[in-house]
Amino acid sequence: MALAETEASKASAQTTMAFLNRQNYSFPPDHGARVVTMILQDEALRSDWMTELEAVREGMLKLRTQLSTELRQRTNSDRFDFIAEHRGMFSRIGASPEQVTQMRDAHGIYMVGDSRMNIAGLNETTVPILADAIVKAGV
Repeated sequence: MALAETEASKASAQTTMAFLNRQNYSFPPDHGARVVTMILQDEALRSDWMTELEAVREGMLKLRTQLSTELRQRTNSDRFDFIAEHRGMFSRIGASPEQVTQMRDAHGIYMVGDSRMNIAGLNETTVPILADAIVKAGV
């Protein structure tokens, strides 16, 4: 919808917006696909990408292990060892919605209500803070 001084200028503005909308959704930019193609077809670039990808993967595994270890030390229990065994960017820690709310309100820890959290969003400094919040919430 467009606001205009006259019906003619309103119709013209709406026609222009409809055209731009079609351009954006019917013909999305392809520069991302071109970059991927360029990287995958060039051996040196592909090798660099694979090296960087492996570093990210290993970094997430390290963060998972660190969180699991921090929780083991604080709880004297192995119940969080599964975090180190899982793979991927996300994990559920088994907190109730009330515990998730408590961690958010008391510690500024944000996760989905079913306790799904983003491992990739952590770093070595934030892992102990998260572990403390998990323990204090009684997870």
